[in-house]
Amino acid sequence: MSPEEFRQAAYRHADWIAHYLENVREFPVMPGTQPGDVIAALPAAAPEKGESLEQIFEDFQSKIVPALTLWNHPRFFAWFSISSTPPSILAEFLVAAVNINAMLWKSSPAATELEQVTLGWLRQWLELPKEFFGIIYDTASVGVLQAICAAREWADPDSRIKGMRPGLTVYISEHTHSSSEKAAIALGFGQENVRKIPVDARFRMRLDLLKEAIEADLAVGRRPCCIVASIGSTSTAAIDPVPEIADIAERYNAWLHVDAAYGGPAAVVPEMRRILAGAERAHSLILNPHKWLYVSVDCSVLYTRFPDVLRRASSLSAEYLRTAEDERVTNYMDYGVQLGRRFRALKLWYVFRYYGRQGIVAMLRESLKQAQTLKSLIEADPEFEIAAPVELSLVCFRHRAGNELNQQLLREVNATGKAFLSHTVLNGNFVLRFAIGNFQTSESDVRESWALVRDTAGALVAEYAGDYDLRHRAS
Repeated sequence: MSPEEFRQAAYRHADWIAHYLENVREFPVMPGTQPGDVIAALPAAAPEKGESLEQIFEDFQSKIVPALTLWNHPRFFAWFSISSTPPSILAEFLVAAVNINAMLWKSSPAATELEQVTLGWLRQWLELPKEFFGIIYDTASVGVLQAICAAREWADPDSRIKGMRPGLTVYISEHTHSSSEKAAIALGFGQENVRKIPVDARFRMRLDLLKEAIEADLAVGRRPCCIVASIGSTSTAAIDPVPEIADIAERYNAWLHVDAAYGGPAAVVPEMRRILAGAERAHSLILNPHKWLYVSVDCSVLYTRFPDVLRRASSLSAEYLRTAEDERVTNYMDYGVQLGRRFRALKLWYVFRYYGRQGIVAMLRESLKQAQTLKSLIEADPEFEIAAPVELSLVCFRHRAGNELNQQLLREVNATGKAFLSHTVLNGNFVLRFAIGNFQTSESDVRESWALVRDTAGALVAEYAGDYDLRHRAS
């Protein structure tokens, strides 16, 4: 491909992206695709000879896009809403062009030092102490794996040589993201050594039961290794009592990891800084710019007060990786299992510079405000109820007629393609989750999507009046 051919193709792709962003509401959020549809529409074998970019691009638009669930859509409210903003898209374009591997300082000095600079900016916005060292991973699932690996090194320094000693235990709540338990499994703790602490009425980890679990483990010779607290849990966006959990971690010399993957970015807003109370005492903390800081997937940031422990847990070099600068620089490959590292700092740099702190704060405040608007709309409707406190931009709610109706309601709303919600189960109740956070989501999107939910529920109740208990039973 000649430079001119590339230039023309790039213009066409950029035009499509601009059209998508401008007209995104014309696209269904979720497709009506059935399993196997895309496979059936594509050749079973790769082409022997190259094809034109025009044909490939046409197939992308006609065969791939219609089968995509569009996460970068203002009416994507499932799981946690995310954004790929224009400056982030442009940065990804450049990253693909230079195609560097940010494993060593030597392998790309600017990538390493830009990561240090941008994570320093973010740390300042969050008002975390200077001692916090930052590193970018792909996702929080990898970040928590590294954090618990560091916790193991903290509790059992001989583990990297002799293997992990028996009886190391990890403490999470029953609503902690499943990635923490998966990390413990992968690292060899075993599910029998993961304690799921029950939560209170606000879905926060119960301190009394955490202490009881630790004392019970100590009584039989086990060693408390790591406690994972959440700031914005996945099911409900609950905020665990981190200061008190930090007290417990310090008392028992356990590593405290704070999972703020979703909720942490909200602390950039000055009046929301309170949600990180106690996080400055954590051994490690994770937050995802690709969730709520307007950066495209993937970009997850881990901060730790103990980078030497994180490094000991994962560092293993080889002669072909040694450089003359090693003693004077940060080699990020030493702080994780990944040797290959994408140039993720560039999109942080683009987004932070383009919007500035004030612009990011304004967008975050808008999401928080929209969540309160939705909460008020739900509370004003006697057919529905709020199912969990609205701490951030996630609203959990349900129709009072029971689980069966709520399950059908979710299916029918999502099938319209006009909005996409997800669910959880709280105290045995099937609950709808409406997560706000896309950079293009407006109050009109929220109100119209709520109207879709309300009207769909009304139609279901009218159609199946004999099947649902309309006396508003709690099921």
